[in-house]
Amino acid sequence: MKDAFGAPQSLLVLGGTSEIALATARRLIALRTRRVWLAGRPSPALDAAAAELRGRGADVRTVDFDALDSASHEVALGKVFAEGDIDVVLMAFGVPGDQARDEEEPMAAVRVAQTNYTGAVSAGLVCAGALQAQGHGSLVVLSSVAGERARRADFIYGSSKAGLDAFAQGLGDALQGTGVQVMVVRPGFVRTRATAGLPEQPLATGPEEVAEAIVTGLRRRSETVWVPGSLRVVMAALRHVPRPLFRRLPV
Repeated sequence: MKDAFGAPQSLLVLGGTSEIALATARRLIALRTRRVWLAGRPSPALDAAAAELRGRGADVRTVDFDALDSASHEVALGKVFAEGDIDVVLMAFGVPGDQARDEEEPMAAVRVAQTNYTGAVSAGLVCAGALQAQGHGSLVVLSSVAGERARRADFIYGSSKAGLDAFAQGLGDALQGTGVQVMVVRPGFVRTRATAGLPEQPLATGPEEVAEAIVTGLRRRSETVWVPGSLRVVMAALRHVPRPLFRRLPV
């Protein structure tokens, strides 16, 4: 449960090496979050992330989690919830893919879709059910503005995020009145390891800015968070640009 100051006491991160997720965890730990689970594939990077957060005063544990292995999600995540209530679940896993390669190799494109959408549907429903059973909690879903309208440059990734976004919105509607909040986060271009070497897009941000927006959204119990906030207006306009013109825009 949240403490007297309204800060979550426990956090489960799906995608335990995500730079955005770890930046969010640091901010929540500074606000009195004391129990953190990092879910991901076993790796030195996951161990290092756990050690770093422990150094900030949190009780941090790791759990094996593979987005592509949907059949294992109920058991793996069930172990976490069996240890006690979780106040916030941050679903931050995903892969950007490689558009040019993925168009040539359909199975590579399928992996993007299975990770970003199918895996998220499975894990999201498992976590939502557990949060509903305990009667409280927030599920934060890291989406993307790429899902707002498919672009030629990344329509495979964008389509997977579009599916995720629609799923998360519907799940939030389904959970109304249960005590469980679903918050969809739509960042634009974020400077991370995954985007290193790519041309920077307008209104780019970093993991810290996204983390700050997530923490603020949790405090306000927002349903949708745009990062930066100005993207809401930009995407509202781009959504209605005729397709022949949209194809020619440098977006």
